[in-house]
Amino acid sequence: MEEQHIQIEQALNHIQQLVGNIEKVIRGKQSQIRFILTALLAKGHILMEDNPGTGKTVMAKTLAHSIAGKFHDTSGVNFKRIQFTPDLLPMDLIGSHIFDDVRKEFLFKKGPLFCNVLLADEINRASPKVQSALLECMAENQITIGDATYPLEQLFFTIATQNPVEMEGTYPLPAAQLDRFFMKIYFGYVDEDTELDIYRDYLGIQDNLAHIQQVLSMEEVLLLQQEAEKVHLHDELLIAVRNIVTATRKHPDIVLGASTRSGITFLKCLKAYALVNGRTFATEDDLQQITHPVLDHRLIYRHKEAKQKALTAILDKEMERLSKAGISDK
Repeated sequence: MEEQHIQIEQALNHIQQLVGNIEKVIRGKQSQIRFILTALLAKGHILMEDNPGTGKTVMAKTLAHSIAGKFHDTSGVNFKRIQFTPDLLPMDLIGSHIFDDVRKEFLFKKGPLFCNVLLADEINRASPKVQSALLECMAENQITIGDATYPLEQLFFTIATQNPVEMEGTYPLPAAQLDRFFMKIYFGYVDEDTELDIYRDYLGIQDNLAHIQQVLSMEEVLLLQQEAEKVHLHDELLIAVRNIVTATRKHPDIVLGASTRSGITFLKCLKAYALVNGRTFATEDDLQQITHPVLDHRLIYRHKEAKQKALTAILDKEMERLSKAGISDK
């Protein structure tokens, strides 16, 4: 038991090292980095939306290069990048059967989905048919082709990037696909001072990416995923999640509210976010920080103006209730 506790303490320290490691390459994005690690430890996947050139792809590469492979393999985890384009086919992701002249039979050649960390770049530039090829692997960690089902790696994490839907040549992701992403974040531009620092040191940043250190092993990531499930949640926080989820179904400006599965995802992310921040218990602040990244993309709003206000109003009401409940005093 004590040895397990020491492993957890070391892994928690390594999370902080991992954040620092990524920040050597990705400047001024600490909150976004923590959200990405939250999705990873919650055994989920994350969707990042923003204009090209804000660092989304580099972020994914940096994370993958920071994690050592099985048994501390210095070559790192199996990282694959798929550039989604309009002419991409499902078999380009999943793989296909190829005839072997020697064996006189068809052999399955695995596609890039069989990896540990997948970067699905500009996912909304591919057709809905291709996007749907990701559904089973993201939800059930397996791929079915014909009569055969192939399990994916125990550590399988998808980082998808998408361009704003207003951009030319994009397809909106279907609701079922969006629901598979535990969180959706907007990467955004850095502030002016940070941007100036990047311009001054862009050669150093490129060098950091080329020589990124591996600060966390795959075994430690799997251990942290298990520990995230054990994070303590006060009953009032459980009630708060229930209240927020059910309130989205009743709000007049929300056409489609959050499902029960959304609520379970909410709880998983709440626990993982606490662990990413070095705690074995969740707080009201954790709830406030992750509500929008977890729920926003799952809701369908009546009009654009409601997107900025509806969920915020629900959250504010619940935070007021929690402050009166006095969790810290219990």
